Amino acid sequence: MSTPIIVILTIAAYFALLMFVSWRAGRGSDNSTFFTGNRKAPWPLVALATIGAAISGVTFISVPGMVAAKGYSYLQMMLGFIVGYMVVAFVLVPMFYKHNLISIYGYLEQRYGPKAYKSGAWIFFISKMLGAAVRFFVVCAVLQLLVFGPLHIPFELNVIVTIALIWLYTMQGGVKTVLWTDSIKSFCLVASVVLCIYFVAENLELKGGEAIGSIFSHPTSRMFYFDDPASPLYFWKQFIAGIFMVVAMTGLDQDMMQRNLACANSKNSQKNIIVSSIVQFFVIALFLLLGTLLVMFLDSNGVERPEKSDDIFGLVATHSSMPVIVTVLFILGLVAAAYSAAGSALTSLTTSFTVDVLQAHKKGDDSRLTRTRKGVHVAMSVIMGLIIIAFYYISEQDAISAVYTFASYTYGPILGLFAFGMISKRQVRDHMVPVACIMAPILSWCLQWALEKYCGYHTSFELLLINALFTMAGLWLLRKN
Repeated sequence: MSTPIIVILTIAAYFALLMFVSWRAGRGSDNSTFFTGNRKAPWPLVALATIGAAISGVTFISVPGMVAAKGYSYLQMMLGFIVGYMVVAFVLVPMFYKHNLISIYGYLEQRYGPKAYKSGAWIFFISKMLGAAVRFFVVCAVLQLLVFGPLHIPFELNVIVTIALIWLYTMQGGVKTVLWTDSIKSFCLVASVVLCIYFVAENLELKGGEAIGSIFSHPTSRMFYFDDPASPLYFWKQFIAGIFMVVAMTGLDQDMMQRNLACANSKNSQKNIIVSSIVQFFVIALFLLLGTLLVMFLDSNGVERPEKSDDIFGLVATHSSMPVIVTVLFILGLVAAAYSAAGSALTSLTTSFTVDVLQAHKKGDDSRLTRTRKGVHVAMSVIMGLIIIAFYYISEQDAISAVYTFASYTYGPILGLFAFGMISKRQVRDHMVPVACIMAPILSWCLQWALEKYCGYHTSFELLLINALFTMAGLWLLRKN
C-alpha cells in the first residue's frame, strides 16, 4: 500500500473519531458550553487534556529533529516550565476564579480600563493566530510532502481542506469538545512516540539497556549547557526563559487557560496544572530520546540528514526499511497533535474576539450571540489558513524556534500588563496603554540588534522578559499622580 493511501486512511479514521466525540460533547450545548464548558469538567480529564494541549504538531515534528543541532537543551527550558506552572497554579488561577472571568483579559479592564483590556485582547489575537498558524503549518507541510504533493494537489488546497475539517468538528461544542479531543490526543501521542521508539530501536538492533546506553552515549544527548553565557543554549537563559514562557503562554493565554477555567473551582484547577506539568516533562524527554534514535538511524543507513531538522522524523518514518506501522503511528501522532491544537486555538480565538473585542455577550440576546460567535469562528478559520499559506513561502527556521520567537515579541506586553497590575496598585493613563504595548516590542528588537552587533551577545527566549520589562517601564511612565 502506498504512503499517500496510508496517510489518507489514517486521517479519515481519526477524523471520524473526532466527529463522533464532537457530536457527543456538543449535544445540548449552548454559548456557556462553548466558552467555559459550563465549569463542570472533572480535573483528571482537564489534566489529561492539558498534557496533550502542550504538545502540538510542532512538538511532534520539531522536538525530535532539533536534537541534531541542539541536543537535549530543550529540557533546560522544560525545568523552567515546571516552576512557571507553579506560578500559574498558585498566583494566577485563584485570581481568575475570584473574578469569575469568561476571558482572562477581563482582568485588564477591571485593573486599568477599556483600552488596556482591548490591547490585551488584540495582542492575544495576534499572538495566538501567528503561533497556531505556525504550529499547524508544520502538519500541512508534512501532508503536502507525503500525500498532496505526490497527487499533484497544490499546498493551498491542502490548507483549505484541513482547516475546513477542523472548523467542522469544533463549531458546536467549543471548550467541551476541546477537552475530550485533547484527552484522545494525549493518549495517541504518548502511544505513538513510545511505539516509534520501540520500532526504530528494533530496526537498529538495539535491545533494552543496550538501546539506553547507545542513546546517552550519543553526542546528541547532551542536556546541560553551562559553558558559554553568550550562547542561546546557555542553561540559565533557557531555564529562566522557560519560567516566563509558561506564565505568558499558558497562564496569560486564553487558549490554555480555557481548559483550567472549565474546572469547578480553583483547587481542582491547581491539581490539574501540577500533575500535567510533571507528566509533560517526561513526555518531552521521550520525544528527545526518539530524536537521538532517528539521527542514529540516518547515520547507520547512510541517509543524508535533511536541510531542515523538522523533516527528520517524517523521513525516517516513511523509509522503505521501516514497517508500515511506523508510518501509521507517525501520521496518527502528527494528526492527533495538529487537529486538536488547531481546534483549540480556533475555539479560544473565537471566544476572545467575540467576548473581548466585539463584546457581543453584552449587546443582545443569546441567539444573536450565537450568530456572532459562528460568524467569528468562520473568520478565524479563514485568517489562519491565509497565514499558514504565507508562512509556507517565507519560512526558513525550524518551527519550534519560530513559535517561541513570535511569543517573545507578542506575549511580552501581555506579561508586562498583568505583572504591573499585580505588583503595583498605581493607576495609569488607560488611553495611552496601547502605545506602551506597541513600543515594547520595537524597543526589544532594537536592543536585540544592538547586543548582537556591538557585544556579540545572541539573545534567546529571554527576549520575552525584556519585552515585558519595557512594557512595565512604559506603564510606570504613564502612571497617574
